[in-house]
Amino acid sequence: MALEALDDLYREVILDHFKNPRHHEPLTVHDVEEEGFNPLCGDQLFVQLKIEQGVIQDIASWGKGCSISQASASILTEILKGKKIEAVERDIQFFKDVMNRRSDLDQQDMGDLEALVGVRNFPVRIKCALLGWTTVEAALKQFKQVEGGRCKKIQS
Repeated sequence: MALEALDDLYREVILDHFKNPRHHEPLTVHDVEEEGFNPLCGDQLFVQLKIEQGVIQDIASWGKGCSISQASASILTEILKGKKIEAVERDIQFFKDVMNRRSDLDQQDMGDLEALVGVRNFPVRIKCALLGWTTVEAALKQFKQVEGGRCKKIQS
């Protein structure tokens, strides 16, 4: 596939996730909620997780920001739903490593995330691509810190 055609495909994937975000409605029942914010550009994201027996049973993300931050958050909801926390933590670290050029995406199949690899060429946009991932990371940290792994009450 020609490089130009590949760029077009990646742009289409990003625009599709931006215009039609997956898991975009807040959850009625969730265990943890976290807000992520990128002060450099103003992107804002909320993530909610429903976790049962160490598995992300449901996930939601919504917010406002550029197509990269919002598409990345949409893609992560598809990738992380149904995974064990340990696998999610590995996926987060892997994607962070890919975006910071410490790893190559071809070492692991991450689906539509491949569309975001080109963002590495624009260092100021890497935080946009990572916002959802670092927000999920913070949500998991919060979840683990709560006694017994259960949040007592989450305000939406």
